[in-house]
Amino acid sequence: MRNILITIEYDGKNYVGWQMQNNGISVEEKVKTAIEKLVKEEVKLYGSGRTDSGVHALGQAASFYTNSNISADKLPYGINSFLPEDIRVIKAEEKEEDFHARYSAKGKEYVYLIYNRSIMNPIYKGRASHVFYKLDLDKMKRASKSLIGIHDFAGFMGSGSDVKSTVREIYDIDITKDNDLIKIKISGSGFLYNMVRIIVASLIDIGRGRFDENRIEEILETKQRSMANVTAPAVGLYLNKVFY
Repeated sequence: MRNILITIEYDGKNYVGWQMQNNGISVEEKVKTAIEKLVKEEVKLYGSGRTDSGVHALGQAASFYTNSNISADKLPYGINSFLPEDIRVIKAEEKEEDFHARYSAKGKEYVYLIYNRSIMNPIYKGRASHVFYKLDLDKMKRASKSLIGIHDFAGFMGSGSDVKSTVREIYDIDITKDNDLIKIKISGSGFLYNMVRIIVASLIDIGRGRFDENRIEEILETKQRSMANVTAPAVGLYLNKVFY
């Protein structure tokens, strides 16, 4: 059998997330069904990880085994013919037999978009989170550097998650602004439940002056989720890339 890795883009607003669930339609369900219609056999789809309801993707990855002889360069077009317009497979490649979209991953990169103006731009509705108060990007940038490296991120984990370890490594974090659009790009070995959105919310609170710049260090030191306060909305989050 052939082992195929696909890269997927999607607008997450109409879905309960990537993973199949009983309470609504998932992206995984749509992609799996489309593949099966094309290759005319049942497949098991292995995603690189879940994205929550409303979260978007520019580089979600998933792998599956198939007996189909359709060439990898033709697979995206065939799969897309069975997908809704808000989900697209943009690339397919053949991998080694033991490759796994989740367990072979070396890390991920997320992007969070903030539209920072008193009045929201309708073009970015559903594409970015709206923050109407002015943010000090220099403070946010300085505070964010404390996140880089290997840390226990228990204070940045949402409730309802059962993991063996809360230690993760952040490779890099970059905060830029283009007119009123702020982009926070963060890459790491892996991320805890809601970790990126809680980090973003904390940086926003630092940028607006609600928290001091050393708040990130305090959360890492105390590991107290309550010190990080809220979770940023899902609407601004994108799974940008999976590293292999």
